[in-house]
Amino acid sequence: MSIAKGQDLQAEYLLKNTPNSVRLAMPSLCFAEALTTLEQEGKYSRDFLNKLDMQISEAERDKSSENARLLFLQLEQSKISFFERMNDIKKRFDDSFNKLFILAEIIELTSEILEESSIINLLEKHIVDKFILACIIYHARLHPSEKKIFLSSNSKEFGQREVIDLLQNAGIRYFNKTQNFLGWLQSQ
Repeated sequence: MSIAKGQDLQAEYLLKNTPNSVRLAMPSLCFAEALTTLEQEGKYSRDFLNKLDMQISEAERDKSSENARLLFLQLEQSKISFFERMNDIKKRFDDSFNKLFILAEIIELTSEILEESSIINLLEKHIVDKFILACIIYHARLHPSEKKIFLSSNSKEFGQREVIDLLQNAGIRYFNKTQNFLGWLQSQ
């Protein structure tokens, strides 16, 4: 979603120019979570557009105010710009989703991973993130000799000291910004 919303230009760059030395892996849950988030964003957008349409209608009905006429024109332009931005987001989402689906090894949620998640006493209020964490740790154990990096801008959950310690104990280095990861990668 950070690529789709234009919040992490370096992530988009990394995805389009993934070095041969980097192998991408992503829990299948992340794909589902991204689709759910996109759906929720669509709901927020429809709610916003409904409220915007009400304001446009009110401004249009006011025939005596030059400010109302100006507001009407600006809100109409805002609506057009909003639709264009939503189209940009959807295109970037589709592009990055499809590219990740092709490039990344998908870590499927298995009964072993579900069992593993039950012993992780973290992220109890964020069950999907807890399952994602369990997927990442499980996958890391399957590849003990490789350098492992976990890149997520969700630092609210994954940036907690206890989570970072758990990741480090599994041999995983955490980055919350693509720029920081790319800087680290160049220094290797």
